[in-house]
Amino acid sequence: MENILVAGASGTTGKQVVKLLKSTQYFNPVAMVRKEEQQKQFKKEGVETVLADLTEDLTHTVKGIDKVIFAAGSGGKNVVEVDQEGAKRLIAVAKMANVNRFVLLSSMGADKPEESDVLKDYLRAKQNADEHLKQSGLKYVIVRPGALNNKEAKGTIELKEKLNKRGEISRADVAQTLVKALNDDAPYNSTFEILEGDTIISEALNELKN
Repeated sequence: MENILVAGASGTTGKQVVKLLKSTQYFNPVAMVRKEEQQKQFKKEGVETVLADLTEDLTHTVKGIDKVIFAAGSGGKNVVEVDQEGAKRLIAVAKMANVNRFVLLSSMGADKPEESDVLKDYLRAKQNADEHLKQSGLKYVIVRPGALNNKEAKGTIELKEKLNKRGEISRADVAQTLVKALNDDAPYNSTFEILEGDTIISEALNELKN
């Protein structure tokens, strides 16, 4: 089994990622959390944890880790330090640890932050993190969903490098996409947008390779 570090494991999407990883026979989740009470909760569920803060040293977080999912976010409170610099810190230590794949949860609009009125700073932080990962030399997947909602998973999405439209997608389907992007046969060194759609997630990823 591969050990998967999940940054942002205590977030709404991160919790779903951990649950999905735990249900597979291929992946063992390692939940990265900031607080001891979060650590206790995951331990109760039989999930390995590592205590770390994205604004501090992260070297210890990648010991024995095969792949990383970065699903962390500051919720708009500290976008540069967490969404941007936190991602960069984790990318740096993942590179040193020869991590096999780094899956980064970004956001639709991160390619053109200047076009947003309200989310400009957030999207610019995401864009900077995305570009840093692309230049890192790591095998990467950058997932850019539309607006997130809490609907149930459909297991189907619409996926393209650029969808040229706005829309929504459930956190549950985003979590499934992040996990499926870990598979060795899934495309890597790719950046794509996702929305609600009708294509099975694994098929949508495979079409990206063609």
